[in-house]
Amino acid sequence: MVMTTNTNTSTSTNAGTEGAAGVPAGPAPAPAVAGPPRLDLAKSAPKVFRSLIGFDAAAREGLDPALVELIQIRSSHLNHCAYCLHMHTNDARKAGESEDRLHMVPVWREARHFFTERECAALALTEAVTLVADGGVPDDVYARAAAVFDDQELAHVLALILTINTWNRVALATAKVAGTDTR
Repeated sequence: MVMTTNTNTSTSTNAGTEGAAGVPAGPAPAPAVAGPPRLDLAKSAPKVFRSLIGFDAAAREGLDPALVELIQIRSSHLNHCAYCLHMHTNDARKAGESEDRLHMVPVWREARHFFTERECAALALTEAVTLVADGGVPDDVYARAAAVFDDQELAHVLALILTINTWNRVALATAKVAGTDTR
């Protein structure tokens, strides 16, 4: 997660600058914490980046777009990836996802009535794979997903979980800032 801080040490609030309708604009937004510059994976390793894009595209094939976004949103929550969370919640909204469901993704177990059985199974598998170091992928979680997805669908759900976890790690390692997606 990228923290923000106000680097302006003066007490000025940009007096004299005006926003719309002549109303004072107030202080400038706080910039992201400046750290050492991070590389741009797409520019520094274009073949690797293109391979990730291809893997992601192949993983999505045949999956319901709403399910794709729910998986990506949940993994991004768990990985604390603000960049990907911002991107995928916006993508979900553009695809017609409701605000109610988006708000319930982090607490889906307590709000199961918002989600289908397939979505719940995919969210449980997403959590298990994303947090795999905490205890592996439990047999019951895998069996639940295998009961509602055929082998090809399950393979694609698993591949999608793997790709979003990779993208989360790319965004976190390269200090991507939420809201700066330029796709």
